[in-house]
Amino acid sequence: MSEVRIAVEPRTEFGKGAARRTRRAGKIPAVLYGHGSAPKHLSLPSVEFARAIRENGHNAVLTLDVAGGESELALTKTITTHPIKNYIEHVDLLLVQRGEKVTVAVPIVLTGEPGPGALVSQEITEVEVEAEALHIPEQLELSIAGAEIGTQLHASDIKLPAGVSLQTDPEALVVNITEAAAALAEEAPAEAAEGEAAQEG
Repeated sequence: MSEVRIAVEPRTEFGKGAARRTRRAGKIPAVLYGHGSAPKHLSLPSVEFARAIRENGHNAVLTLDVAGGESELALTKTITTHPIKNYIEHVDLLLVQRGEKVTVAVPIVLTGEPGPGALVSQEITEVEVEAEALHIPEQLELSIAGAEIGTQLHASDIKLPAGVSLQTDPEALVVNITEAAAALAEEAPAEAAEGEAAQEG
C-alpha cells in the first residue's frame, strides 16, 4: 500500500453554500477526525484525490500537507458521491499514526478456474480485516482453481498476509460452487410447461 501525498487547505466557511463554492473551485469539502482531537475541516484537490483513490483503492493512506507546514496521516473513511451526477460531494478522513492498527474492508479477488461443469457464486465481495495503517492489503486472493461442484469456501479460507487478522465471521460464506447444469435444469421445466400451455391453447 503506497502512501500518497496531497496538499490540503483548512476550510473556514461551512454550510451548503460554502460547500458548493469549494466544489466550484475544484476542491472537495472534507473532515479529518480521530484520536480524540477536534475535527479539522479541510478542502482536498478534486483531481488529485480522485486519482489517489482510483490508483490506490479506498484504503489508501494519505499524507495530508496542511497549509502552515504540518502534515497528517489519514485513511479515507467515507466518500459521499452525488447520486445522479456522480461527483464526490464530501469525504470523511480518519487520523492515523504509523504502526497503528485499523479495521478496514478489503476486496476479495477470485483466482483460477473451477472444475468442469461448475458454476461459481460469490456471496460476498469483501471482508473486514485489522491491519497496520501503512500495511493494508489492496486486495485478498482466494483460489478456486479446480474447485469441484459442492465446494464451499469461507472467510477463514482466505490466506492473509503477515500482521493482518480477519474481523469478518470466519464462517461467512464467500464462494459456493454448484453444478452449472442444475441451474439450467431449474429453468427448463418452467419453459417446457409454458410450451405445453401454448400447444393446448
